Amino acid sequence: MDKLVYMSGFGNEFSSEDPRCPGSLPVGQNNPQKCPYGLYAEQLSGSAFTAPRETNKRSWLYRIRPSVLHQPFKKMERGLITHNWDEIDPNPNQMRWHPFDLPKKKLDFVQGLTTICGAGEPRTRHGVSVYIFTCNTSMSDSCLYNSDGDFLIVPQQGPLLITTEFGKMKVDPNEICVIQQGMRFKVDVEGPTRGYILEVLDGHFTLPNLGPIGANGLANPRDFQTPVACYEDKEVKEFTVISKYQGHLFSAQQTHSPFDVVAWHGNYTPYKYALSNFVTVNTVSVDHMDPSIFTVLTCQSTKPGVAIADFVIFPPRWGVADRTFRPPYYHRNCMSEFMGLIYGSYEAKEEGFRPGGATLHSMMTPHGPDADCYEKASSCDLKPQRVAEGTMAFMFESSLSMAVTKWANENKVDDKYFSCWQPIKKHFTGKVGRDKTADVDGPSQGKKKKTH
Repeated sequence: MDKLVYMSGFGNEFSSEDPRCPGSLPVGQNNPQKCPYGLYAEQLSGSAFTAPRETNKRSWLYRIRPSVLHQPFKKMERGLITHNWDEIDPNPNQMRWHPFDLPKKKLDFVQGLTTICGAGEPRTRHGVSVYIFTCNTSMSDSCLYNSDGDFLIVPQQGPLLITTEFGKMKVDPNEICVIQQGMRFKVDVEGPTRGYILEVLDGHFTLPNLGPIGANGLANPRDFQTPVACYEDKEVKEFTVISKYQGHLFSAQQTHSPFDVVAWHGNYTPYKYALSNFVTVNTVSVDHMDPSIFTVLTCQSTKPGVAIADFVIFPPRWGVADRTFRPPYYHRNCMSEFMGLIYGSYEAKEEGFRPGGATLHSMMTPHGPDADCYEKASSCDLKPQRVAEGTMAFMFESSLSMAVTKWANENKVDDKYFSCWQPIKKHFTGKVGRDKTADVDGPSQGKKKKTH
């Protein structure tokens, strides 16, 4: 896995064939009467056939057996996966979770999926969900695909060894990967493993527009990596294919590995990205810039500039803003903000918010730095300084009002979260600070005010 090969670029037209079978990609057409090596041609569509060319997503797979070769699907117990957002009454309070427990019994990736919050409905293909995954066992002769939407996977502890129909990826903490709708994959782990998942139902993730930033910066397309073809010709007594369909899990049996794609081409692929490659931009004068400048990937709604979900990170960087309160400001937002911590300590809340935990600040619920952070940052010497050194926090931000599941409302909740703001002091004096040359009595006394 440490010697895996990747292709570079975001949304490119890629082509790949396993070097064990040179010439396995058909030339000049997608669906020949007979494919090289006796392979089957199969198209995987990530968009409507008639979608505009710039948004049309599809790949052609050339495989040993077509994916239709399986027994009928049967419903499984879906565990803690849910799209039922009415399990409990709505809760507008700020929420924080302690680090989610690593499993004590054997759990694989699918068994360890737990829904934390979300909104929308998979049958209408509109919505977003946030999951935690905790596992300690590799998926053996089984795979998963998501019929409902795309998974953006953020490992927090332990590497993920991900086998897909397109090839293999190793995804370490401080890296992410995206497994798009319909792509079959399995996850192998080396021990106790934990992470976060953002699921979008409406469309696919894209790079944010850069606007006045220009042509370069943030997540550069060349830093995204797509696996190369690596087929597995494996016959087994029973291989389980799991489909997440309309929020439920279904399984079907077959007698061969689904990772038997010898060659493929197209622009609809899984991919990974190292967060350390993010090119941060920030102010070099005054004020705290909006967190949108830290957006890695976005899934846009039909409203211009409004995201179904943004994936935002807060990487190590320099802070140089003059005459400015530098940490995140106090805020009420028309978006939902779910935050996680991969490692280190978040600058605005150095206590309580820990790696493997999370926070949720719902629509229009106020939030911001804790009392200790405010006192330090409002009186410190504003020299250039490194911010978030040794830390990586991230945010799943959505224009949808997300509800918390019953499980998440009852497990690992920090009931004292609100207390971090209670020591905030009143600093108001009723007197406006003035330049020493100003008339201290002011114009209300009928005196002429001196010019500054």
